[in-house]
Amino acid sequence: MSPSRRVIVFGAVLAALAKPRLAGAADPGGAPAAVIQRLYDDLLAVMKEAKRLSFDQRYQRLAPAITRTFDLPLMTRIAIGSGWAQIPPEQQQRLTDAFSRYTVSVYANRFDDYGGERFEVETRGAANANGIVVNSRLIKSNGEPVALNYLLQQDAGGGWRIIDVYLSGTISELATRRSEFAAVLQRGGPEGLVRMIEQRTAALRPG
Repeated sequence: MSPSRRVIVFGAVLAALAKPRLAGAADPGGAPAAVIQRLYDDLLAVMKEAKRLSFDQRYQRLAPAITRTFDLPLMTRIAIGSGWAQIPPEQQQRLTDAFSRYTVSVYANRFDDYGGERFEVETRGAANANGIVVNSRLIKSNGEPVALNYLLQQDAGGGWRIIDVYLSGTISELATRRSEFAAVLQRGGPEGLVRMIEQRTAALRPG
């Protein structure tokens, strides 16, 4: 399947699974952007102390922010796709737990230093068919901007949570994960996917 066709198919799957609640979508307001700003504040606080924090300490500091900001159970379902309903509940929980640990570990691994970087967040999100997109930029220490955009939805309590990240501004992280996960599920089933995610999580830890 071509990359463009894969993105179209993934968009249909996301729309079916995510079931957005978009009351007031015509005027998204600043609430979703405030969620991203708070996440960045937490990341910067850890980055500025990273030299004296171990991986485990960064993980413990970041875990509450990541689990508060990302809808990790929904992201797990979306990444697996239509086959989710055929997975037994116990394995669904194992997959959600493994995916959640992996996500926090990625941030603990990635944000391990500080050299004057900063984040810029657009103050208002833009509505689309699946939620609200908030555009932001990581400004590297050399001034180079890196686009990081987020798709957010309202949860049952009315709060905004991330359900996808667009790397370089346009590349859906969950679409990439879904392509990878589908191949592993076909070969090794749910337990094979749990093992793969756990192996990737372990690889993020310093040797």
